[in-house]
Amino acid sequence: MPSKKFITAVGRRKTAIATVRLVKAEKGSIVVNGKTAKEYFKTNERAKIAEEALKTAESTENYAVIAHVEGGGVAAQADALRHAISRALIKVEPNTRKVLKAAKFLKRDPRAKERKKPGLVKARKRKQWSKR
Repeated sequence: MPSKKFITAVGRRKTAIATVRLVKAEKGSIVVNGKTAKEYFKTNERAKIAEEALKTAESTENYAVIAHVEGGGVAAQADALRHAISRALIKVEPNTRKVLKAAKFLKRDPRAKERKKPGLVKARKRKQWSKR
């Protein structure tokens, strides 16, 4: 059976979904939707969140990441990307699981927007009470 040239993984956060391909490379880079991570996320904070999994596993220079993200906001997409990269790294290097699990990068963040209830303005916000 021929070996794969890349490893795929999916990460999620709120309604954002990140699909990642991890490729063995001499120089590590992260490409998100055809742009570099810093170009796509615009702020350094979001780009750092995306790179955190590779830095924690000390694999920054070993792998190139090709990612496709959609849905949610920019912050949720960065978290979904970190989740996907973490999952892909475990497939390639199972010994990194302990480090990534301690950093809480493997747990899918279950928080999502609560649904709107009938008779309310938002999920829990009510209309202002008027005495007269």
